[in-house]
Amino acid sequence: MKRTKAVRLPALPDATISEEGGLRYLHLETPWIQGAMRIRQPQKLELDYIQRMMAWMLLRDPAELPHTRSLQLGLGAAAITKYCHSVLRLPTTAVEINPQVIAACRNWFHLPDDDERLTVILGDAARYVNEDAHIASADALCVDLYDHEAASPVLDDEDFYRACWRVLDDGGIMTVNLFGRDASFERSASRISAAFGEGRVAMLKPTTEGNTIVLAWKGFDMPEREVLAQRAETLQTRWSLPARKWVKLLSTFTPAASSKT
Repeated sequence: MKRTKAVRLPALPDATISEEGGLRYLHLETPWIQGAMRIRQPQKLELDYIQRMMAWMLLRDPAELPHTRSLQLGLGAAAITKYCHSVLRLPTTAVEINPQVIAACRNWFHLPDDDERLTVILGDAARYVNEDAHIASADALCVDLYDHEAASPVLDDEDFYRACWRVLDDGGIMTVNLFGRDASFERSASRISAAFGEGRVAMLKPTTEGNTIVLAWKGFDMPEREVLAQRAETLQTRWSLPARKWVKLLSTFTPAASSKT
């Protein structure tokens, strides 16, 4: 029998919990916040950038919203996963590589057990989006894949974003969390533009903390501003999401020639 060399996988950071002022925070061996939950309102989207990750709802035809299949790459504190599953009541899948994060979300952040609408997968996001079985399997894709050092996205090359494009069905939208004040932002956003096509990428202005949400979409043109404003009214009235603000913060992204590599 041929002997094979064992491959040592990098150790994943421990998930730790802190609480302050009625909020519970998830950390991965650093003071950086990986997610937050208001203890008395566990379904609420607490962090500003997490709320903005839901800006895909502005671009989704309201008639199609009840039929939206949502996918999250990176579980964090499960805020988006819980919101899509329990508030919007959408078919929801989340992919998370760290078993401690999944356990922490189940034990401390009110993530429910899997059911007919919820599937939480312990696995690698890059492998998931590259599997042929998942082509055109999602309509709303949220990507938040920073590691415990929060220096840059773990998956951030053009091939990865092309695989995300394949996972989306026509009419689908992806939101990606990037650090908008980091020097790598232009490069990352340009890779998204290369994968989805120019004219198919927009961004929200950075949050106070510097998070910039990039939106990319497949198979349609950006709706007119008036349409976005009408949808924002509905989102704000029905779900109390700050969608009017999103419309004001939204602008199209055009890659600089020097950032396309």
